[in-house]
Amino acid sequence: MSLKLSDLLPAPSSITDEYSQVRRDPWFRGREDALPTTTAIVVKEPPPYGKRQGFKPRTPEDYGDGGAFPEIHFAQFPLGMGMGERKGKNDGQIALQYDADGKLRHDAIARIGHTKDKIVYTKLSDMRAKVWDEDDEDIQRPDEETIAEQTEKTRLALEKITESKVASALPVRHAEKQAPPQYIRYTPSQQSSLHAGGSQQRIIRMVEEQKDPMEPPKFRINQKIPRAPPSPPAPVMHSPPRKVTTKDQNDWKIPPCISNWKNPKGFTVSLDKRLAADGRGLQQTHINEGFAKLSEALYIADRKARESVEARAQLEKRVAQHKKLEQEARMREMAAKARQERAGIRKKGEDEDEAVKAREEIRRDRLDDIRKERNIARNRPDKVDKLM
Repeated sequence: MSLKLSDLLPAPSSITDEYSQVRRDPWFRGREDALPTTTAIVVKEPPPYGKRQGFKPRTPEDYGDGGAFPEIHFAQFPLGMGMGERKGKNDGQIALQYDADGKLRHDAIARIGHTKDKIVYTKLSDMRAKVWDEDDEDIQRPDEETIAEQTEKTRLALEKITESKVASALPVRHAEKQAPPQYIRYTPSQQSSLHAGGSQQRIIRMVEEQKDPMEPPKFRINQKIPRAPPSPPAPVMHSPPRKVTTKDQNDWKIPPCISNWKNPKGFTVSLDKRLAADGRGLQQTHINEGFAKLSEALYIADRKARESVEARAQLEKRVAQHKKLEQEARMREMAAKARQERAGIRKKGEDEDEAVKAREEIRRDRLDDIRKERNIARNRPDKVDKLM
Protein backbone atom coordinates (compact mmCIF):
# COMPACT_ATOMS: atom_id res chain seq x y z
CA MET A 1 0.00 0.00 0.00
CA SER A 2 1.52 3.29 -1.16
CA LEU A 3 0.91 6.65 0.43
CA LYS A 4 0.95 10.02 -1.30
CA LEU A 5 2.46 13.12 0.17
CA SER A 6 -0.81 15.01 -0.37
CA ASP A 7 -2.58 12.52 1.89
CA LEU A 8 -0.20 13.16 4.78
CA LEU A 9 -0.07 17.00 4.53
CA PRO A 10 -2.98 19.12 5.79
CA ALA A 11 -5.28 20.89 3.41
CA PRO A 12 -4.02 24.35 2.23
CA SER A 13 -5.48 27.39 3.99
CA SER A 14 -5.73 29.45 0.76
CA ILE A 15 -5.71 28.50 -2.88
CA THR A 16 -3.36 30.48 -5.12
CA ASP A 17 -4.32 30.94 -8.74
CA GLU A 18 -3.51 33.42 -11.49
CA TYR A 19 -5.87 36.03 -9.97
CA SER A 20 -4.50 35.92 -6.44
CA GLN A 21 -2.15 38.85 -7.04
CA VAL A 22 -5.01 40.87 -8.47
CA ARG A 23 -7.19 40.19 -5.44
CA ARG A 24 -4.51 41.45 -3.07
CA ASP A 25 -4.30 44.84 -4.85
CA PRO A 26 -6.10 47.63 -2.83
CA TRP A 27 -7.85 48.90 -5.99
CA PHE A 28 -9.54 45.53 -6.57
CA ARG A 29 -11.06 45.18 -3.12
CA GLY A 30 -14.84 45.07 -3.38
CA ARG A 31 -14.70 44.27 -7.10
CA GLU A 32 -14.31 40.55 -6.99
CA ASP A 33 -17.43 40.08 -9.11
CA ALA A 34 -15.49 41.28 -12.16
CA LEU A 35 -13.41 38.09 -12.24
CA PRO A 36 -14.59 35.59 -14.81
CA THR A 37 -16.40 32.58 -13.44
CA THR A 38 -15.93 29.09 -14.63
CA THR A 39 -18.62 28.26 -17.17
CA ALA A 40 -19.25 25.24 -19.28
CA ILE A 41 -18.07 25.66 -22.87
CA VAL A 42 -20.53 24.40 -25.46
CA VAL A 43 -18.97 23.88 -28.87
CA LYS A 44 -21.29 24.06 -31.84
CA GLU A 45 -20.24 21.89 -34.76
CA PRO A 46 -21.42 22.23 -38.38
CA PRO A 47 -23.36 19.32 -39.92
CA PRO A 48 -21.18 16.54 -41.31
CA TYR A 49 -20.18 16.36 -44.94
CA GLY A 50 -22.99 15.16 -47.15
CA LYS A 51 -25.73 16.49 -44.84
CA ARG A 52 -25.29 20.20 -45.50
CA GLN A 53 -28.29 20.63 -47.77
CA GLY A 54 -29.75 24.09 -47.06
CA PHE A 55 -27.13 24.87 -44.39
CA LYS A 56 -25.93 28.50 -44.39
CA PRO A 57 -23.23 29.47 -41.87
CA ARG A 58 -23.98 32.93 -40.45
CA THR A 59 -22.25 32.96 -37.06
CA PRO A 60 -18.64 32.08 -36.13
CA GLU A 61 -19.91 29.02 -34.22
CA ASP A 62 -21.32 27.56 -37.45
CA TYR A 63 -17.78 27.07 -38.81
CA GLY A 64 -16.43 25.14 -35.81
CA ASP A 65 -12.64 25.11 -35.91
CA GLY A 66 -12.40 25.23 -39.68
CA GLY A 67 -12.77 27.76 -42.47
CA ALA A 68 -15.34 28.40 -45.19
CA PHE A 69 -17.21 25.64 -46.98
CA PRO A 70 -16.41 25.73 -50.72
CA GLU A 71 -19.43 23.63 -51.65
CA ILE A 72 -21.81 26.25 -50.16
CA HIS A 73 -22.24 29.13 -52.60
CA PHE A 74 -22.88 31.81 -50.03
CA ALA A 75 -20.96 34.85 -48.68
CA GLN A 76 -19.05 33.36 -45.75
CA PHE A 77 -16.93 35.13 -43.11
CA PRO A 78 -15.25 32.54 -40.87
CA LEU A 79 -13.98 34.03 -37.59
CA GLY A 80 -15.14 37.44 -38.80
CA MET A 81 -12.53 37.61 -41.60
CA GLY A 82 -13.62 40.09 -44.30
CA MET A 83 -16.35 41.72 -42.21
CA GLY A 84 -14.27 44.82 -41.54
CA GLU A 85 -14.42 45.93 -45.16
CA ARG A 86 -18.18 45.62 -45.26
CA LYS A 87 -18.65 47.48 -42.00
CA GLY A 88 -16.45 50.34 -43.20
CA LYS A 89 -19.10 51.38 -45.71
CA ASN A 90 -21.36 52.63 -42.94
CA ASP A 91 -18.78 54.91 -41.33
CA GLY A 92 -20.60 57.99 -42.64
CA GLN A 93 -23.72 57.16 -40.64
CA ILE A 94 -24.32 59.03 -37.40
CA ALA A 95 -26.31 57.70 -34.49
CA LEU A 96 -29.33 59.69 -33.41
CA GLN A 97 -28.59 62.00 -30.49
CA TYR A 98 -31.05 63.70 -28.16
CA ASP A 99 -30.70 66.67 -25.84
CA ALA A 100 -31.77 66.99 -22.20
CA ASP A 101 -35.36 67.74 -23.24
CA GLY A 102 -35.62 64.60 -25.37
CA LYS A 103 -35.50 66.49 -28.70
CA LEU A 104 -33.51 65.22 -31.63
CA ARG A 105 -30.20 67.06 -32.11
CA HIS A 106 -29.87 67.98 -35.77
CA ASP A 107 -26.55 69.78 -35.22
CA ALA A 108 -24.64 66.50 -34.86
CA ILE A 109 -23.78 66.67 -38.57
CA ALA A 110 -22.15 70.10 -38.16
CA ARG A 111 -19.86 68.74 -35.43
CA ILE A 112 -18.28 66.10 -37.65
CA GLY A 113 -14.54 66.65 -37.94
CA HIS A 114 -14.30 68.82 -34.80
CA THR A 115 -13.24 67.95 -31.30
CA LYS A 116 -15.70 67.72 -28.45
CA ASP A 117 -14.29 70.92 -26.91
CA LYS A 118 -14.80 72.88 -30.13
CA ILE A 119 -17.59 75.47 -29.96
CA VAL A 120 -19.84 75.14 -33.01
CA TYR A 121 -22.72 77.61 -33.33
CA THR A 122 -25.64 75.75 -34.91
CA LYS A 123 -28.71 77.12 -33.12
CA LEU A 124 -30.83 80.19 -33.69
CA SER A 125 -30.31 81.21 -30.08
CA ASP A 126 -26.57 81.56 -30.79
CA MET A 127 -27.35 84.47 -33.13
CA ARG A 128 -29.25 86.46 -30.48
CA ALA A 129 -27.85 88.60 -27.71
CA LYS A 130 -27.97 86.93 -24.29
CA VAL A 131 -29.33 88.92 -21.36
CA TRP A 132 -27.34 88.29 -18.19
CA ASP A 133 -28.60 88.78 -14.68
CA GLU A 134 -26.29 90.58 -12.27
CA ASP A 135 -26.92 87.94 -9.61
CA ASP A 136 -26.10 85.04 -11.93
CA GLU A 137 -23.36 82.79 -10.56
CA ASP A 138 -21.84 82.22 -14.02
CA ILE A 139 -20.71 85.86 -14.33
CA GLN A 140 -19.60 86.45 -10.76
CA ARG A 141 -15.94 87.13 -10.18
CA PRO A 142 -14.11 84.33 -8.29
CA ASP A 143 -12.88 84.89 -4.77
CA GLU A 144 -9.23 85.25 -3.76
CA GLU A 145 -8.86 81.60 -2.75
CA THR A 146 -10.08 80.35 -6.14
CA ILE A 147 -7.78 82.78 -7.96
CA ALA A 148 -4.78 81.66 -5.89
CA GLU A 149 -5.62 77.98 -6.43
CA GLN A 150 -5.98 78.36 -10.21
CA THR A 151 -2.78 80.43 -10.36
CA GLU A 152 -0.85 77.73 -8.52
CA LYS A 153 -2.21 75.02 -10.82
CA THR A 154 -1.27 77.05 -13.89
CA ARG A 155 2.23 77.67 -12.54
CA LEU A 156 2.80 73.99 -11.82
CA ALA A 157 1.51 73.00 -15.28
CA LEU A 158 3.83 75.50 -16.98
CA GLU A 159 6.78 74.37 -14.87
CA LYS A 160 6.10 70.77 -15.80
CA ILE A 161 6.09 71.63 -19.51
CA THR A 162 9.28 73.69 -19.33
CA GLU A 163 11.08 71.14 -17.17
CA SER A 164 10.18 68.31 -19.54
CA LYS A 165 11.50 70.27 -22.54
CA VAL A 166 14.70 71.22 -20.74
CA ALA A 167 15.22 67.71 -19.40
CA SER A 168 14.73 66.18 -22.84
CA ALA A 169 17.67 68.19 -24.17
CA LEU A 170 20.02 67.16 -21.36
CA PRO A 171 22.40 64.25 -22.00
CA VAL A 172 21.62 62.62 -18.60
CA ARG A 173 18.18 62.77 -17.07
CA HIS A 174 16.81 61.67 -13.75
CA ALA A 175 14.61 58.63 -13.71
CA GLU A 176 10.98 59.64 -13.76
CA LYS A 177 8.62 58.35 -11.12
CA GLN A 178 6.34 55.67 -12.43
CA ALA A 179 2.60 56.00 -12.17
CA PRO A 180 0.70 53.38 -10.13
CA PRO A 181 -0.65 50.42 -12.11
CA GLN A 182 -4.14 50.64 -13.57
CA TYR A 183 -6.64 47.81 -13.89
CA ILE A 184 -8.91 47.82 -16.95
CA ARG A 185 -11.86 45.57 -17.52
CA TYR A 186 -11.81 44.36 -21.15
CA THR A 187 -14.88 42.95 -22.86
CA PRO A 188 -14.14 41.52 -26.36
CA SER A 189 -16.57 42.24 -29.19
CA GLN A 190 -16.76 38.55 -30.15
CA GLN A 191 -18.67 36.76 -27.40
CA SER A 192 -18.47 33.33 -28.97
CA SER A 193 -17.39 30.28 -27.02
CA LEU A 194 -14.54 29.63 -29.49
CA HIS A 195 -12.92 33.03 -29.07
CA ALA A 196 -10.28 33.41 -26.29
CA GLY A 197 -11.24 30.20 -24.59
CA GLY A 198 -14.83 31.29 -24.12
CA SER A 199 -14.01 34.07 -21.61
CA GLN A 200 -16.39 37.01 -21.79
CA GLN A 201 -14.35 39.54 -19.77
CA ARG A 202 -10.75 40.03 -18.71
CA ILE A 203 -8.94 42.18 -16.16
CA ILE A 204 -5.87 43.88 -17.67
CA ARG A 205 -3.16 45.34 -15.45
CA MET A 206 -1.64 48.40 -17.18
CA VAL A 207 1.87 49.32 -15.97
CA GLU A 208 3.97 52.17 -17.31
CA GLU A 209 7.19 51.08 -18.95
CA GLN A 210 10.43 52.13 -17.32
CA LYS A 211 12.34 54.73 -19.38
CA ASP A 212 16.07 54.72 -19.82
CA PRO A 213 17.60 57.95 -18.37
CA MET A 214 20.56 57.72 -20.78
CA GLU A 215 18.40 57.43 -23.89
CA PRO A 216 18.89 60.36 -26.31
CA PRO A 217 15.88 62.45 -27.39
CA LYS A 218 13.75 60.73 -30.01
CA PHE A 219 11.95 63.73 -31.52
CA ARG A 220 12.95 67.13 -32.71
CA ILE A 221 11.70 69.97 -30.51
CA ASN A 222 12.21 72.92 -32.88
CA GLN A 223 9.99 71.58 -35.60
CA LYS A 224 7.17 73.67 -36.98
CA ILE A 225 3.75 72.36 -36.12
CA PRO A 226 0.96 73.15 -38.58
CA ARG A 227 -1.65 75.54 -37.38
CA ALA A 228 -4.91 74.14 -36.09
CA PRO A 229 -7.97 74.49 -38.30
CA PRO A 230 -9.92 77.73 -37.78
CA SER A 231 -13.30 77.91 -36.18
CA PRO A 232 -16.20 76.91 -38.43
CA PRO A 233 -18.02 79.73 -40.19
CA ALA A 234 -21.23 81.09 -38.76
CA PRO A 235 -24.33 79.42 -40.17
CA VAL A 236 -26.20 81.36 -42.83
CA MET A 237 -29.77 82.05 -41.75
CA HIS A 238 -31.98 81.86 -44.83
CA SER A 239 -35.35 83.54 -45.09
CA PRO A 240 -38.42 81.33 -45.49
CA PRO A 241 -39.14 80.22 -49.07
CA ARG A 242 -41.44 82.45 -51.08
CA LYS A 243 -43.82 81.57 -53.84
CA VAL A 244 -42.28 82.06 -57.26
CA THR A 245 -44.13 84.67 -59.31
CA THR A 246 -44.53 84.82 -63.07
CA LYS A 247 -42.09 87.72 -63.28
CA ASP A 248 -39.41 85.70 -61.45
CA GLN A 249 -39.96 82.76 -63.78
CA ASN A 250 -39.57 85.00 -66.84
CA ASP A 251 -36.44 86.57 -65.39
CA TRP A 252 -34.89 83.14 -64.85
CA LYS A 253 -35.48 82.07 -68.45
CA ILE A 254 -32.11 81.87 -70.14
CA PRO A 255 -32.20 82.13 -73.95
CA PRO A 256 -30.44 79.36 -75.87
CA CYS A 257 -26.97 79.92 -77.22
CA ILE A 258 -27.34 80.81 -80.90
CA SER A 259 -24.29 81.60 -82.99
CA ASN A 260 -24.40 84.51 -85.44
CA TRP A 261 -21.74 82.93 -87.65
CA LYS A 262 -22.37 79.16 -87.65
CA ASN A 263 -25.55 77.27 -88.44
CA PRO A 264 -24.52 73.73 -89.48
CA LYS A 265 -28.05 72.35 -89.03
CA GLY A 266 -29.61 75.04 -91.20
CA PHE A 267 -32.24 76.03 -88.63
CA THR A 268 -34.40 79.09 -89.23
CA VAL A 269 -33.91 81.29 -86.18
CA SER A 270 -36.09 84.36 -85.71
CA LEU A 271 -34.46 87.74 -85.38
CA ASP A 272 -35.64 88.33 -81.80
CA LYS A 273 -34.02 85.06 -80.70
CA ARG A 274 -30.73 86.07 -82.28
CA LEU A 275 -30.81 89.46 -80.58
CA ALA A 276 -31.63 87.84 -77.23
CA ALA A 277 -28.74 85.40 -77.62
CA ASP A 278 -26.41 88.20 -78.68
CA GLY A 279 -26.87 89.92 -75.34
CA ARG A 280 -26.64 93.47 -76.63
CA GLY A 281 -29.75 94.48 -74.75
CA LEU A 282 -28.14 93.44 -71.46
CA GLN A 283 -25.09 95.64 -71.97
CA GLN A 284 -25.07 99.04 -70.29
CA THR A 285 -24.54 101.84 -72.80
CA HIS A 286 -21.93 104.36 -71.71
CA ILE A 287 -21.56 107.57 -73.73
CA ASN A 288 -18.24 109.34 -73.53
CA GLU A 289 -18.31 113.03 -72.59
CA GLY A 290 -16.13 113.74 -75.61
CA PHE A 291 -19.19 113.31 -77.83
CA ALA A 292 -20.93 116.18 -75.99
CA LYS A 293 -17.85 118.41 -76.32
CA LEU A 294 -17.58 117.61 -80.04
CA SER A 295 -21.28 118.34 -80.60
CA GLU A 296 -21.00 121.66 -78.78
CA ALA A 297 -17.90 122.66 -80.79
CA LEU A 298 -19.63 121.77 -84.06
CA TYR A 299 -22.71 123.76 -83.02
CA ILE A 300 -20.60 126.86 -82.19
CA ALA A 301 -18.65 126.58 -85.47
CA ASP A 302 -21.89 126.23 -87.43
CA ARG A 303 -23.41 129.25 -85.69
CA LYS A 304 -20.33 131.43 -86.41
CA ALA A 305 -20.32 130.29 -90.04
CA ARG A 306 -23.98 131.17 -90.38
CA GLU A 307 -23.38 134.62 -88.81
CA SER A 308 -20.48 135.35 -91.19
CA VAL A 309 -22.51 134.21 -94.20
CA GLU A 310 -25.43 136.37 -93.10
CA ALA A 311 -23.10 139.39 -92.60
CA ARG A 312 -21.66 138.97 -96.10
CA ALA A 313 -25.14 138.63 -97.54
CA GLN A 314 -26.26 141.89 -95.80
CA LEU A 315 -23.15 143.70 -97.08
CA GLU A 316 -23.73 142.50 -100.62
CA LYS A 317 -27.38 143.48 -100.34
CA ARG A 318 -26.46 147.02 -99.26
CA VAL A 319 -23.85 147.33 -102.03
CA ALA A 320 -26.39 146.17 -104.60
CA GLN A 321 -28.94 148.63 -103.22
CA HIS A 322 -26.44 151.53 -103.49
CA LYS A 323 -25.57 150.46 -107.00
CA LYS A 324 -29.23 150.34 -107.92
CA LEU A 325 -29.81 153.81 -106.47
CA GLU A 326 -26.83 155.21 -108.36
CA GLN A 327 -28.05 153.61 -111.56
CA GLU A 328 -31.53 155.00 -111.04
CA ALA A 329 -30.08 158.46 -110.37
CA ARG A 330 -28.01 158.19 -113.52
CA MET A 331 -31.04 157.09 -115.53
CA ARG A 332 -33.11 159.98 -114.14
CA GLU A 333 -30.35 162.38 -115.03
CA MET A 334 -30.08 160.99 -118.55
CA ALA A 335 -33.85 161.14 -118.90
CA ALA A 336 -33.87 164.77 -117.72
CA LYS A 337 -31.16 165.63 -120.23
CA ALA A 338 -33.05 163.90 -122.97
CA ARG A 339 -36.26 165.77 -122.09
CA GLN A 340 -34.38 169.03 -122.04
CA GLU A 341 -32.79 168.36 -125.39
CA ARG A 342 -36.11 167.25 -126.82
CA ALA A 343 -37.88 170.32 -125.50
CA GLY A 344 -35.22 172.56 -126.98
CA ILE A 345 -34.49 174.38 -123.78
CA ARG A 346 -30.87 174.28 -124.63
CA LYS A 347 -28.97 172.69 -127.43
CA LYS A 348 -26.20 170.27 -127.17
CA GLY A 349 -22.83 171.99 -127.03
CA GLU A 350 -24.39 175.42 -126.34
CA ASP A 351 -23.70 177.43 -123.20
CA GLU A 352 -21.22 174.84 -121.93
CA ASP A 353 -18.40 176.47 -120.25
CA GLU A 354 -15.31 175.23 -118.64
CA ALA A 355 -16.80 175.15 -115.13
CA VAL A 356 -19.45 172.60 -116.09
CA LYS A 357 -16.88 170.32 -117.66
CA ALA A 358 -14.70 170.59 -114.62
CA ARG A 359 -17.60 169.58 -112.29
CA GLU A 360 -18.44 166.60 -114.47
CA GLU A 361 -14.83 165.52 -114.42
CA ILE A 362 -14.74 165.72 -110.59
CA ARG A 363 -18.02 163.76 -110.33
CA ARG A 364 -16.65 160.95 -112.48
CA ASP A 365 -13.44 160.79 -110.49
CA ARG A 366 -15.43 160.50 -107.23
CA LEU A 367 -17.56 157.71 -108.70
CA ASP A 368 -14.46 155.85 -109.71
CA ASP A 369 -12.99 156.20 -106.19
CA ILE A 370 -16.23 154.99 -104.58
CA ARG A 371 -16.42 151.97 -106.88
CA LYS A 372 -12.79 151.14 -106.17
CA GLU A 373 -13.28 151.32 -102.39
CA ARG A 374 -16.40 149.18 -102.64
CA ASN A 375 -14.56 146.48 -104.57
CA ILE A 376 -11.67 146.50 -102.09
CA ALA A 377 -14.06 146.26 -99.10
CA ARG A 378 -15.82 143.30 -100.67
CA ASN A 379 -12.73 141.35 -101.79
CA ARG A 380 -10.02 142.44 -99.30
CA PRO A 381 -11.57 143.70 -96.05
CA ASP A 382 -8.17 143.80 -94.32
CA LYS A 383 -6.95 146.67 -96.59
CA VAL A 384 -9.86 149.00 -95.85
CA ASP A 385 -8.17 150.42 -92.73
CA LYS A 386 -4.98 151.12 -94.68
CA LEU A 387 -6.89 153.09 -97.36
CA MET A 388 -8.71 155.15 -94.72
